[in-house]
Amino acid sequence: MEHNDARKIIEALLFVTEQAVSIKSLEALFDGEFPPEDLKALMNGLLEDYRSRGSALEIREIAGGWQLATRPEFGPWIRKLFKDRLSYRLSASALETLSIVAYKQPVTRGEIEEIRGVEVTAVLDTLVERRLLRIAGRKEAIGRPLLYGTTAEFLKAFGLKGLEDLPSIESLAPPTALEISPLEPAAPAQAQEALLSSPENSN
Repeated sequence: MEHNDARKIIEALLFVTEQAVSIKSLEALFDGEFPPEDLKALMNGLLEDYRSRGSALEIREIAGGWQLATRPEFGPWIRKLFKDRLSYRLSASALETLSIVAYKQPVTRGEIEEIRGVEVTAVLDTLVERRLLRIAGRKEAIGRPLLYGTTAEFLKAFGLKGLEDLPSIESLAPPTALEISPLEPAAPAQAQEALLSSPENSN
């Protein structure tokens, strides 16, 4: 297969999927015909192509893969079209809990409560339901409590390539209510399927 044909296939795959596409998954899809370095070069070529022609779309490296998304400056127009369905709010309580997990993971509920000084069961349930947190196993301790960690959805929501891109703790300001806007996929059909139906405010 010619590289140009592979590039078109990659572009089509990015268009139809809501998930970030990794180089490893592309290697499997092409049955090993292209080595990882060639696939990454093809992806970078697509990225530069969208950037050079000033497209309303862009390719972002995020959550361990690549995704086709709208440029940030068009976000207000997309949210206007879909009203308030493309965003949801995290309360200060939820954001603080999420931050603790992000920096301390894997971490137990008890350890989070020790840091925050309040009960967090309901907050953890909400964050797991919204797929920002996941059950990462059990701690080898009395009672074998559940361990919590962040997810790929967490990386996508905050625009991070990986956990190594988290800002240093020293640079963080005290948490406040924060609005999270997921990446808007290029295709409206995919956008509608990805809409979050959680209540606007949560503890």
